[in-house]
Amino acid sequence: MLIPALFLAITWSSPAIADSVQVLNLSRPETIRPETIRPETTLGLQALFQTLDYNWAQLENGVPPFILEGIPSDLNGSVSTTDKKLAFFMGLLPMILLANQEIARERENILQILARSRVMETRSGDQKRLEDIMARYGIRGNPLNDHRTRSHLLRRVDTIPPSLVLAQAANESAWGTSRFAQIGNNLFGEWTYRTGSGIVPEGRPDGETYEVRKFSSIFASIRSYMNNLNRNGAYAKLRQIRENLRSTKQPVTGIALAHGLQNYSERGEEYISEIQAMIRHNKLSKVNSASLRRPPVKEILTSISTTGSGLFSTRNRMIGHLANVWANP
Repeated sequence: MLIPALFLAITWSSPAIADSVQVLNLSRPETIRPETIRPETTLGLQALFQTLDYNWAQLENGVPPFILEGIPSDLNGSVSTTDKKLAFFMGLLPMILLANQEIARERENILQILARSRVMETRSGDQKRLEDIMARYGIRGNPLNDHRTRSHLLRRVDTIPPSLVLAQAANESAWGTSRFAQIGNNLFGEWTYRTGSGIVPEGRPDGETYEVRKFSSIFASIRSYMNNLNRNGAYAKLRQIRENLRSTKQPVTGIALAHGLQNYSERGEEYISEIQAMIRHNKLSKVNSASLRRPPVKEILTSISTTGSGLFSTRNRMIGHLANVWANP
């Protein structure tokens, strides 16, 4: 479907995008530096998907990496319910995979440092790198000589199934249309107790001081949510389920890990059933095997018409918006 309001043409160095796609393997995490964009409209977001040959029905071709600063404000009323869901899922999936890539890289760093330590070949900077990761995941101790700390660390530093992330994001943010999602880029209902730093929810009981957190971008919200599941004591069961699945070489799925979300909502088991139903109804399990796409290093051309409502917030950000996405992988 051609979006008349905006046309983006990209000439690839290979005649067929599918032929040139390289899919990244999270077991060997690489660094991708995606472009940050802010679509003004849902139609603009759909135009981006079309330009990148990004199709929900063909995720095996890889997911192009990009970061959305926010969800288009017209998502709830400008398209059909089916298109709204697809736009929401497809907009978030690249960032979920990028966040998981970061976690996978941290886990790989840990395993490499532990392996070097066993043969007495630690490198300069290994201890500092471990300390940085441990601080991010709220862990104390020395994993180099304490097996309990080591097990604790590896139990926390692990990826989250994209199906679970998408289902919770849709549930908690009303498909990105809630006040907290639109004003604060908060997709997961995370709170803060720093007065004045967040959004005061309507109907907050007298005497309560909590606020709903504000994030600089949707990506920041996703990263914070994943870190919350990985370090908060309330989700120890989720992490134990994941570790058990890993140790028995079973798939780590959103439906399985949802059993560890009793403390995410006051509704407890009812909430868990709701998240699992969303995964099943929207057939989200397929995204657990999705991988980031790595197109050729040399992007040839990005041309954008000057008419229409526009895909991005300013023309300066429109020009060459894709040229730098993969230029320095």
